[in-house]
This record gives sequence, structure tokens and C-alpha cells, in this order.
Amino acid sequence: MIIAYHSIFSMYGFWLPNDPRGSGSDYVASWELFRYGPATKTDSRRSVAHRPLPPNWQREAQTALSYPPVSITGGQALAIGAGFAAAAGEGPYRIYACAILPEHVHLVIGASPRRIRVVVGHLRSRATHVLRQRGLWDDERPLWGAHGWNVYGETVAAVERAIRYVNENPLKEGKKRQHWSFVVPFVASDAVQLAISAEAMRAEQPPRRIGGAALRSLEEARRKRRG
Repeated sequence: MIIAYHSIFSMYGFWLPNDPRGSGSDYVASWELFRYGPATKTDSRRSVAHRPLPPNWQREAQTALSYPPVSITGGQALAIGAGFAAAAGEGPYRIYACAILPEHVHLVIGASPRRIRVVVGHLRSRATHVLRQRGLWDDERPLWGAHGWNVYGETVAAVERAIRYVNENPLKEGKKRQHWSFVVPFVASDAVQLAISAEAMRAEQPPRRIGGAALRSLEEARRKRRG
């Protein structure tokens, strides 16, 4: 059972789809960037940020991007936090830790009936909306990278480690510890109960609708099994 997710996602250009350490992407859309290697999608449930990166690889690969990499300011970080707060209230989602850094974001998010990618998409969408509303983002560049990681926290100890990691992450970059109004205390018994409820609600949800091509493939597979 998943109690919480440690979600890590980057601003545009920080973590590339063909990063040698692994990525959340299935393909590399740009030929210029593909010259630095194919997509390195990983299904690892653990962060791969600690893996060594070849010297100068990122800086050289970033020269092939369509736009310069995004690095946000302190004011933009506050607006992103306001967007996360709005999404957390709408979800509702329990967020146990948050670190918004110039080039990437860490969140520890409690279990939800929604798929974690949907939750992260909601958070990012709201953050972008608040940035634009406050006149802090009118750039033609994408704000966010394509995909990030969602590391599964399946034990109380794993979630507590993730929370400590996120809380200490700004300090590693020489910044102050961050405090966000939408972050709630992690109470193990409550978090486990939330996870049980979320799992039950997901089980009650009807299966997702299958598109035409996928449905035809499924029917063909069934015919072959019968034949």
C-alpha cells in the first residue's frame, strides 16, 4: 500500500529526457537533443538523482534545447507555492513536505484516489495559472519539464525519510529551510488511514474508457486466444 509519494519534477531544461541517470520520458522529441542519446525512461521507484552524471554532459546537451533552461526567482517560487496551495485545497491533497528550488521541486504527497500523475499535473497547472495571473510568467518557453519521478512511500519509515530529505534539500543548495502554509504535519496513523481510504475509492472507480485502436487490439488478442 502506498502511504505517500515523493514527487520530484523540474523546470524546463533541468532534467532532460535522455539524462544518463534515467528520466521519466519515453522519447526525445528534438533531433538536436537526440544526438546526445535516446530517452532513458526508468521505472525505478527510487530517486536516481544520486547517480553520477558524465562531466559536462548536461551543459553540452542543454545547448540543443529549443529555449534556454528555466530557473525561477524567489518571487516566482512564492507564486508557485500559492498555486500548490490552491490545488491542495481543491483536491483535496495532503502535502507533507515541499521544497521549491530554482530548477526543480520536491513534494511529499499523501495517498489520493487520483493517480499521482493527475495530482502532479493539477499542482503544476495551478502554479502556472497563478504565475500568469500575477504577471510573473509571460515567457514563450515551457515552464515545466516533461515528466518527473514519483517515488513510492510504502512504509511509515520511508515517508519520514522522504520528508526529511525534502525539508533539508534547500540547505544543500545554500538556501534557508522553507515553510509553506499548505504543508500539513505527517501523522502516521492518519496517513495510513488516508491511504486505506484512497485505495478503497480507487477500487470502486469504473475502469478507464479504452480508445478505439486499443479496443480493437484487445478484441484481436481475445480472438487469437479463442482461436
